[in-house]
Amino acid sequence: MQQKIDVHDYFSPEAFKRIKALADTQETPFVVNDLATISYHYDELVTGFPSAAVYYAVKANPAVEIIDLLKAKGSSFDIASIYELDKVMGRGVEADRISYGNTIKKSKDIRYFYEKGVRMYATDSEADLRNIAKAAPGSKIYVRILTEGSMTADWPLSRKFGCQMDMAMNLLIMARDLGLDAYGISFHVGSQQRDIGAWDAAIAKAKVIFERLKDEDGINLQMINIGGGFPANYITKANEVTTYAEEINRFLEEDFGDEIPKIILEPGRSLVGNAGILVSEVVLISRKSHTSLNRWVFTDVGKFSGLIETLDESIKYPIYVEKEGELEEVVIAGPTCDSADIMYENYKYGLPLNLAIGDRMYWLTTGAYTTSYSAVEFNGFPPLKSYFV
Repeated sequence: MQQKIDVHDYFSPEAFKRIKALADTQETPFVVNDLATISYHYDELVTGFPSAAVYYAVKANPAVEIIDLLKAKGSSFDIASIYELDKVMGRGVEADRISYGNTIKKSKDIRYFYEKGVRMYATDSEADLRNIAKAAPGSKIYVRILTEGSMTADWPLSRKFGCQMDMAMNLLIMARDLGLDAYGISFHVGSQQRDIGAWDAAIAKAKVIFERLKDEDGINLQMINIGGGFPANYITKANEVTTYAEEINRFLEEDFGDEIPKIILEPGRSLVGNAGILVSEVVLISRKSHTSLNRWVFTDVGKFSGLIETLDESIKYPIYVEKEGELEEVVIAGPTCDSADIMYENYKYGLPLNLAIGDRMYWLTTGAYTTSYSAVEFNGFPPLKSYFV
């Protein structure tokens, strides 16, 4: 059972004071994001990987305030659609700071990116590669490989994206033959990956591909995109990003020695997750029977309004309430007319017995994958509001 949360284990007193001051003036539900926290985590990542290029995964939180901040700090951007592209370029980001990282894309969208000046594309299939050759001739290609990491990532990304090593090599040879620039390899070991060793295995696979293509086909790959996966600070603790950086840099040195290729990072969650607090209100508290051991706490935010990553209780957000006193295990559910809108039923949260209707719940570490997942109008509820301090 989750015990009483100390908010200062997750936010500095100054950051929480800034967030709370704004939160007290707004109607729930909403997310408040602290830009100084995002800036701190970007600097931390750059310090840990001084030779790498950071491509922020816009899908984590596409707010223009974040795009503007990271643009000013020198970040590049990982883009998944023409809509993200228009938003980012609309903020003045140049095409050479953009990668089309989605391996599932329409030919006309590839052409749109190309006409906008984008020259770097991810792929993992022959059909997509041929589309790129036609719509974006001469562009840089990096092939995404399958990796193992689903057992230790809170939000796995296996199976749908990537291909086996032999296919990756065939695709890079084909890219060269189609007049494209066979540029590199990418992988993603899973979002909120707690096992740093997952990068070791993936880098080792990339090394094999680099060597075989160079020796057998004369292809000199230039880049490894090691994806995201760096953690945010949820209930289940993970190592600090500095520890991830130390270990991953060691893996690269062990495999590549003095010839480490260009490294690209695609952080999302680790940059913006810790910066956000989602504020909701208790709508109803009830029991399902006179002898029920657990109360049900219904709040005005749920899976369809920003908390989709509670699906299968994968991401366990720290929840802070201001009430003190004896705790009781509760089930926490959202407000919609959908029986799937239950966030936590198996993993029990401990909330005070004196928690009451109208009290506020502060969902910590909710700066990533909340507003971007929020439904437009399910049950008529509007999208999750977002504010910045």
